[in-house]
Amino acid sequence: MFPSFLTPYFSPIIVIQIICILHALKNGKRDWLYLLIFLPLIGSIIYVVREVIPGFRTDTLARDVQQTFLPTSRIKELERNLAVADTDTNRLNLAAEYARQKQYPRAIELVRSCLTGIYAQDPGMMLQLAKLLFQDKQYAESVDLLEKVMKLKNNRLDKPEDELLYARILDANGNAAKAEEEYLKVIRMHHSMEAMYHFGMLLKKQNRNAEAIAQFQRIQTEKDLHPKHIRRMYAEWIQLSKREL
Repeated sequence: MFPSFLTPYFSPIIVIQIICILHALKNGKRDWLYLLIFLPLIGSIIYVVREVIPGFRTDTLARDVQQTFLPTSRIKELERNLAVADTDTNRLNLAAEYARQKQYPRAIELVRSCLTGIYAQDPGMMLQLAKLLFQDKQYAESVDLLEKVMKLKNNRLDKPEDELLYARILDANGNAAKAEEEYLKVIRMHHSMEAMYHFGMLLKKQNRNAEAIAQFQRIQTEKDLHPKHIRRMYAEWIQLSKREL
């Protein structure tokens, strides 16, 4: 696989290849895997030039490498910060890292501990807790909490991703009719390909196969209308919808 003159550089090339493969998997760029696996040096160079450099930020790349190869180091750092200064900010930062590593019960406990006193009805913290409960499959409490947030904010949510979260929680909680209504609202207002995918999966669960296929096909059509950075942002849903087709 490797030319003889590259033998001294074998280990660095393997490391770069692994980083590129993990990056591709994480960002839904599975079409690159064949090139990265079977042409590790050339494939990695092309991948870095085409996919990494355009969105390059030194701090982000360094954090991604650290999270890949030293996954607990960030948690230990944030735990030390909390031990030194027990503040809501430090609790929420640690909770976010617990959640990133799928340690949802620990993240939930920390966020709950912040919802006291003057912050007992803080919409931002409540929204974060609702998301964690959803990720931990505690759907009933999650939807109740998010609907409390909506009441505090005059029955609306500020961000498209929060509107989509509400639709997904309703979907997971078995309220298919209301979930469909919310999915369609997000799609109509924001043209979210992620919402199209999840709505397609809801239709598939209901055996509305023709409608589901139409949603997945819509994503494939929609992606060609957007610039590369938008396609990169929605890469996961583009790939998943393609697989459904």
